Amino acid sequence: MAGALPAEPVGVRFDDGVAVVTLQRPERLNAFDPVTVRRLRAVVAELATDAEVRAVVLTGTGRGFCAGLDLADIDVDGPAEALGAWVGAFMRDELNPLVLELSGLPKPVVTAVNGVAAGGGVGLALAGDLVVAARSATFRVVFTPALGIVPDTGSTWWLPNLVGRARARGLSLLGDALDATTACSWGLLWEVVDDDALLDTAIALARRAAATTPAVWPHVKAALDAAPATDLAAQLALEADANEVLTGTEAFASRVQAWRTRGR
Repeated sequence: MAGALPAEPVGVRFDDGVAVVTLQRPERLNAFDPVTVRRLRAVVAELATDAEVRAVVLTGTGRGFCAGLDLADIDVDGPAEALGAWVGAFMRDELNPLVLELSGLPKPVVTAVNGVAAGGGVGLALAGDLVVAARSATFRVVFTPALGIVPDTGSTWWLPNLVGRARARGLSLLGDALDATTACSWGLLWEVVDDDALLDTAIALARRAAATTPAVWPHVKAALDAAPATDLAAQLALEADANEVLTGTEAFASRVQAWRTRGR
């Protein structure tokens, strides 16, 4: 891989075509500050264009996956309007682009939730294509009850689409901890596994998801993301357009030939 990826507070290692990206601020439950977000964005940008990387796993170190924005260093003693302006700019210029860049990676992304995901950490976790959680993991959408603000990092988009109106409002307005097993039964996750099997499971899922033609992934993601805002006719047209492109390739012909061979 060309160039050196930042090692702190974001670590990267490579496992046979899978890039394992790790948030490394365990003393802050991997809460993100501007430095962390910028470095994570740099990593994501590198991985997006690295042909040797076929899939990505995102996880955290220590007791937490990510506790959202690090509140310890926010200046609450200055003018309130200045703080509001800083938060708005940080979200528009750094945090929101990170969510879009991560969810839009042209290859599979598995988020491995190793502990608490709170605040913006929930949205970060849900930006993955597949979300797998340790049995001890919990999810807390604490923005509104704890801070009096709107859930962010995409949470107001992910939650209604994944768990429905009633549960999205309950999670957002009450901030109760949601255990991994319940989160999975609600449709928030793909799988819950024992804590010591989390990373191996995430890497295996990433490898399985990547075992296809790389060109298909941007089309699959675009189609699934478009569905909540479109009607059936438009979605059918989108599918036809994508498959017209994908079936007109040598890769598709090779897969058909392989399927025919297996079927004999």
